[in-house]
Amino acid sequence: MTAIVVEGLERSFGEVLAVQGIDLRVEEGEIYGFLGPNGAGKTTTVRMLTTLLLPTGGRAGVAGFDVVAEARQVRASIGVALQEAALDPLMTGRELIRLQATLQGLPTAAGRKRADELLDRVDLSYAADRRVGGYSGGMKRRLDLAAALVHEPRVLFLDEPTTGLDPVSRKTIWEEVQALNDDGTTVFLTTQYLEEADQLADNVGIIDRGLIVAEGTPEELKGEVGNPHIELTVGEGAVPEAERVVAELGKLRPRKGDGRVLLEVENGAGDIPRVVRALDEAGIAVESLELVRPTLDDVFVEKTGHHLEGEDGSGTEPAEEEPAAT
Repeated sequence: MTAIVVEGLERSFGEVLAVQGIDLRVEEGEIYGFLGPNGAGKTTTVRMLTTLLLPTGGRAGVAGFDVVAEARQVRASIGVALQEAALDPLMTGRELIRLQATLQGLPTAAGRKRADELLDRVDLSYAADRRVGGYSGGMKRRLDLAAALVHEPRVLFLDEPTTGLDPVSRKTIWEEVQALNDDGTTVFLTTQYLEEADQLADNVGIIDRGLIVAEGTPEELKGEVGNPHIELTVGEGAVPEAERVVAELGKLRPRKGDGRVLLEVENGAGDIPRVVRALDEAGIAVESLELVRPTLDDVFVEKTGHHLEGEDGSGTEPAEEEPAAT
């Protein structure tokens, strides 16, 4: 069964078309990674799919229901954890989950039991009776995830669930997402972290400036790029000359923010000696060198001409929104 169907979905804010007629399908039981930089249209898409924002064009269905005509049924079938968790800092974690259970219509005894189960599941039992205002960022994300799971949703939407978290907290969230999926939950995961999409997603859609520019499994997408590339660090101020020298030996890729020289090569490690020799003959010292196999960032560069990581956060996704009809 198809869990999410999107056809020609659009959303405009005044004259700005933030989501430009996208199509996608997510099968039941799948983790779908929606990958793109800040401002690409990820959050706007999620808000439409979760009935928080009305589309201005196209259609979408979630769990078999239309997001506009059958918004209530959609909301009953999904769990949502957005970037900004709406958690009352004066409530304890236990109180918050029990309140969510009440709002979802669970009887008191069942709600208490469900709250205890979920707090244990996200490893917050030890802090269940502390006020949420004293939780760390990672604890708040895990609590928000628990709140989204109270009614055992068929489809779970996670909007950049690990942004700003430390590596340990990020890994904890990854493990829980994978465990939920193993139990049969369909997960729609938006992220700007390449490793997150590569690690978790069965299929990936890459969005840039409101358009889906690539879609497939991580391995399929990386396979489309083909050749590995050499990453070179040279002396300060030598990058332009180094690029001029190595451009004759392969295909230059756009620089990353740290100024490394990136050169796509056909023969992998076999091309390293001639690259180093050419730079040496030009009087350019190589400070470090690494051969890198294709990554999802390479896919992004191939499709858009710029890197996903290191973006400045600017984009076409406006902050203003209007509420969906209820």
